Amino acid sequence: MVIHRHPHLLKPKNSAGRDLKSAITVGVTLGGIALLGIFSGPMGWYPVVAVALALATWEVHRRLKERGYVISLMLLIVGGQLTVWSSLFFGVTGLVAGYVTSVLILMFGRLFHHGRHSPPQNYVRDVSIGVFVLTWIPLFGAFAAMLSQFSRADIAGSFFIITFMLCVIASDVGGYIAGVLFGSHPMAPAVSPKKSWEGFVGSVVLGALTGTLCVTFLLDDAPLVGTALGVLLVICATLGDLVESQFKRELGIKDMSRMLPGHGGIMDRLDGMLPAAMVTWLILSFVSV
Repeated sequence: MVIHRHPHLLKPKNSAGRDLKSAITVGVTLGGIALLGIFSGPMGWYPVVAVALALATWEVHRRLKERGYVISLMLLIVGGQLTVWSSLFFGVTGLVAGYVTSVLILMFGRLFHHGRHSPPQNYVRDVSIGVFVLTWIPLFGAFAAMLSQFSRADIAGSFFIITFMLCVIASDVGGYIAGVLFGSHPMAPAVSPKKSWEGFVGSVVLGALTGTLCVTFLLDDAPLVGTALGVLLVICATLGDLVESQFKRELGIKDMSRMLPGHGGIMDRLDGMLPAAMVTWLILSFVSV
C-alpha cells in the first residue's frame, strides 16, 4: 500500500517575518517585567507603563526629527509623564488635566521655537503631529496604567490587568498563527500588505475566547461581557496596528527602532495595545467595577 504524502497541505502560506528565537526570548523577558509590575500594585505597575511610554515617545520623536519635524522631545516626555502620573493621584480628572496642559504648552511653545523675532515655520504641521503623539502614546497608555486602580472586594486589582494582557496576547497569537498558515486575502493592502482577513479572524476567535474565559473565571462576571471585551479589544488592536503601519509608511521606515531584537521597537509592540487599553478601561469601568 502506497501512502501519498502532501507536505504542501501543511506548509504555511506566509513566512513568519521575524527572528522567532530572539522574539520569544525578548517576549518572555518583557512578560516577566510586566508580571512583576502587575503583582506589585499601582506603585509597581505605573513605573513599568511610564518607562515604556517614555521609550516609545523617544522612538517616535527620533523618527519624526529625521524627517524634519520640529517638536520638543522634552515637552513630549515630560507632558506624557505628567498625563500618566496625574491619573494615579487624581484619576480621570488628573489624566485630562495633564493631557490638556501638555497640549497647551505645545501649542504656545511652538510659536516661539525660533525666538520672539522669527516667525514659526510649519507651525500647524508640527503642532498637529505633536498633539497626535501625545494622544497616541501617553493618553492612551494612561488607561493601561489606570487598570491597576480597578478593584472589587472579591477580585484582586491585578486580575483586571491580566485580563487585558491575556486578551492582547491572544489577539497577537491568533492573528499571527492564522495569518502565517492561511493568510491570502489582504485586509488593507494599501496600508499593511501582510495583514490578512484570515489573520483578523484568528485574532477575533482567540481574543473572544480568552476574553470570555478571563472575565468569567478571573473577574467573576458575565461571559458575554468577556466575549464583547475580547472582540472589541481585537478590533482596536488591529486598527492600532494599521495606524502605526501607515505612520511608518509615510516616514519610509520599517521599524520604529531596533531596541527589541525580533520585535523592532517598543512602539512596534505597543501600537495595538494602546488603543485596546482605552477600550478595556471603558468596558470594565462600566460593567465590572
